[in-house]
Amino acid sequence: MASNESYLEKKVISIGTVCELTGLSERRIRYYEERKLIFPERSNRGIRKYSFSDVERLMDIANKREEGIQTSEIRKEYNKEKRYNEKSMREKVIRGQLNAYFHQRD
Repeated sequence: MASNESYLEKKVISIGTVCELTGLSERRIRYYEERKLIFPERSNRGIRKYSFSDVERLMDIANKREEGIQTSEIRKEYNKEKRYNEKSMREKVIRGQLNAYFHQRD
């Protein structure tokens, strides 16, 4: 785990606590994992660990499911957001490198 990793992304929450926070059953949470909507880490003993961001995502998934949105559509939406965020990050890195290059030449 990176030392600069946000506390929101640290996988430290047990599935039992996630159930309490979200109101979802363990079975439902594992189903969302099977559907590739959530990605907990596993401890050496195979225990699932979740982050605060995972909890937020599970709440979002539950809300979308209540609205009748299929898990396949939710996954497509999340994948689209991920690609957009990755592209945006690459563009920021390139802009930063270009700025550094041209400021170095001044």
